[in-house]
Amino acid sequence: MNYKSLVIIVLSIATIEVSIAQVNATVVDDFKISATTQEGKQYPQVNSQGMLRVQITAPEAKSVKLDIGGKKYDLVKDSKGVWTGESAPQDEGFHYYQLNIDGADVPDPGSMYYYGASRWGSGIEVPAKDQDFYALKNVAHGQVREHIYFSKINNTMRRCFVYTPPGYDGSNKRYPVLYLQHGGGENETGWSSQGHANLIMDNLIAEGKATPFIIVMDNGTWTRPVQSAAVTQEQREKGEWPPKGWADQFSKTLIGEIIPMIDATYRTVAKQSHRAMAGLSMGGMQTRVITLANPDIFAYVGMFSGGSINADDIKNAPQFKEKTKLLFVSYGSHELDNRREGFGGDPKANTESLQKEGLKTHFYISPSTAHEWQSWRRSLNEFAPLIFK
Repeated sequence: MNYKSLVIIVLSIATIEVSIAQVNATVVDDFKISATTQEGKQYPQVNSQGMLRVQITAPEAKSVKLDIGGKKYDLVKDSKGVWTGESAPQDEGFHYYQLNIDGADVPDPGSMYYYGASRWGSGIEVPAKDQDFYALKNVAHGQVREHIYFSKINNTMRRCFVYTPPGYDGSNKRYPVLYLQHGGGENETGWSSQGHANLIMDNLIAEGKATPFIIVMDNGTWTRPVQSAAVTQEQREKGEWPPKGWADQFSKTLIGEIIPMIDATYRTVAKQSHRAMAGLSMGGMQTRVITLANPDIFAYVGMFSGGSINADDIKNAPQFKEKTKLLFVSYGSHELDNRREGFGGDPKANTESLQKEGLKTHFYISPSTAHEWQSWRRSLNEFAPLIFK
C-alpha cells in the first residue's frame, strides 16, 4: 500500500467518525418509554424528536438492525451482548417496526404486538401534538365487543368488533351504524387497537361534537389472484389494479350477512339514512366500490387514503349522487406531496368537482403525515362529527 492510499483511507475513516459524531450530537437524549412498550419493559423508547430507540440482548448475534419506515438502522453491541440503536425521526403517531437479527425479521420482545403488514409485530407510538383527541380520559366510555359468528357465504367462522357508545346499555334508544374498514395487511383489530376509534368517539361524544353511533369493524381481507402477485406500478397507474371483482366477496358478506346480523342483534336504526361506510387505504377502496354499487344501503361515505370518486363514477351510478348525504375524502399531506399521476386523477380536484355538481363533499388533509395511522385517526375525528346529523 502506498502513502497516498494510506492517507485516503485515514481521511475516509476520519470523515466517517466525524459524520457519526455529528449524527450523535443531533440526538436529544430525552428518551422515554413508549405507550406501546410492554408493562415492566424499558424499551422501546421514543424521544422528543420522534426517534425510536430499541435494545435487545443477543450475545451470539453478528448483526442486529432496526427496521422502520422502509429503512434499516444498525444497532451497536456492547461487551455484554446488548444491542442498542435509534432510528431517524418519525412522523407523529403510530408506526409498525421490527428487528432483523442475522437476516431474520422478528418482533421486538419489548413491544406490544399489533396486526399489520400481514403479521403480528411491533409498534411504536410517537407522541403527537394533537394526541388529546384520542387520549384515554375520565369521560363516559362505550364498549368494544367481540362478536363471533358463522358465515354461510364464506363457510367459516368469522368475527367483528362492535363499538357501542356510552349509554347503550340500560336504554332502549336505537343508533345509526358506521361500518369501518381496515387497510391492506391489517384485520378487524386495527381500528380499535392502532386507531383508537373507540376513544376518539368517546371524546367526541363527551364534548358534544358527534352524534352517538355504533361502529362495526370486520375483516375485509381478500386474496390476490396468483397471476396478479407481481403487479407493477405501471399497472396500478393504468387502473389495472386491483383486479376486477376484487371486493365482491366482502361486499356479499357485508350486505348479505354482516348488516342483517348487526340490525338483528343490536339496537340500530335499520335505514339507509342511518347507515355509513368508511375505511382506510384498502378499506377506503372497498368503501368506494361497495357504496357506488349500493347507494340504497349507505347514506354517508368516507374514504381515508383510499382513492376518490370522480364524475365518471357518478355517471355510472346515478343514484349515488341523489342518495348520498356526504362524501368525505382525506389524505395525509405527505401522500399528496408524493402522489403520482394516475389512480383516478387528483382526489382533491375530483371531490371539489362533485361538490360543484351538487353532491355534498368534504376534503380533509392531515398535516405532516403520510400513509399512516395518524392520518386515519385524524380522518375519523373529522368525519364522525359530520355524519348522522
